[in-house]
Formats: sequence, structure tokens, C-alpha cells
Amino acid sequence: MYRTGIITLSDKGSQSLRVDESGPLIQTMLETVGGFEVVKTTILPDDVDTIKTALMAWADNDKLDLILTTGGTGFSQRDWTPEATIAVCDRLTPGIPEAMRYYSLQITPKAMLSRSAAGIRGKTLIVNLPGSPKAVKENLEAILPALDHGMKMLLSCGSAECAQPLK
Repeated sequence: MYRTGIITLSDKGSQSLRVDESGPLIQTMLETVGGFEVVKTTILPDDVDTIKTALMAWADNDKLDLILTTGGTGFSQRDWTPEATIAVCDRLTPGIPEAMRYYSLQITPKAMLSRSAAGIRGKTLIVNLPGSPKAVKENLEAILPALDHGMKMLLSCGSAECAQPLK
């Protein structure tokens, strides 16, 4: 089981002025596919320093295997989630947001407007998902088939072998 945290980024949500639908949807989808234990959830305002602090604490102190964020990936003046994620990651994983955008582009041209990022901090994978439930569902559908393999590689300390042996 991958210890997972879900952070919803929303100024209104953090003030209880909007109901968070995306965070619970992420949890439901992870529970349906199996292998993920959601151990932490929170709703934070769209503030870059607050986001960075939470990501670092959950990765470094709580030792979560996976952190999924939802919200803050668009063009709004308060959308700083990708910048916060990039700032705290040791290594970026550009294929993840590329796959999400590619998958979603088959559904809507608006997918190209997503600024989602993903990366690794220590042994924690951090992935930004959009804020709308529809986009969350599409983006998770795009990455879930490969996520288990990536998590195994990340957590194996380099001992996992992903290439097929020569015959």
C-alpha cells in the first residue's frame, strides 16, 4: 500500500465557502483501483509558501509515498501549485503531466491550458491534478495504469529491475 496524501488548493475551499469535490473523488478513485492508502487530506489556500511548506512536511516528516494535489494549475493570478511543486522537488517527472495533457486533449482543447507539474522529493512522488472533478477523473485515468510501476521503482532504492532480461 502506498501511503498517500491529497491536498486540495482552493482559497474558497480553505475558508469553507466551497465544497471540495475533487479531493474526495481522488480518494474514491484510488480506493477503487487499490494499492493506495490515503492517510492525509487537507484543503489549503492558493498561497505558494503554504503549498511548499505542506509538500515538504508531508514528504520529509510524514514520509508519504505519493502526494496528489488538486487545484491551482490554471491561469488565475492565484494558481501557483506547479511553481510550489517544482520548487520543492529534487527531480522533475515531465512525462506524467505530458501524459495527462495528451489524454485530456483527446476530450477537450482546454487541456493545453493545464500547467500541472510532477516531481520527486526524496522518495515521494508529487503530482498536480487540475481542480475540477471532471478534469481530475480524466487526468487520474491517464496516469493510474503506470503509477504502480513508477512507485515501485521510486521506493525500491534502485534494486528493482524494469527492463526485460536478455535471452
